[in-house]
Amino acid sequence: MENVVTQHITKTPGVCGGRACIAGHRIRVQDVVGWHERRGYTAAEIVEMFPSINRADVYAALAYYYDHIDEIENDFANDVQWARWAENNLPSQIPPELKEKRSG
Repeated sequence: MENVVTQHITKTPGVCGGRACIAGHRIRVQDVVGWHERRGYTAAEIVEMFPSINRADVYAALAYYYDHIDEIENDFANDVQWARWAENNLPSQIPPELKEKRSG
């Protein structure tokens, strides 16, 4: 199985912060997990959204996730932490229409 995953998943310094991605794409394993596990998209629906990938890529990303849950969950947590920092420290950078949506 490890061979199959490494065919489809890469970690390249300077690409998506060195996070695990579908090989040859900037689609992170974390993105696939979010769409599939948290939003309920099927592998076929994810491929429809990104026709340059295939179902094997999606399933390899999910396999990578289940083999590296702590790593990917840490990526999610880091993104949340960064978003909170940005919200508190860069309020002038948030477009007014987004501020209205958040407060509404």
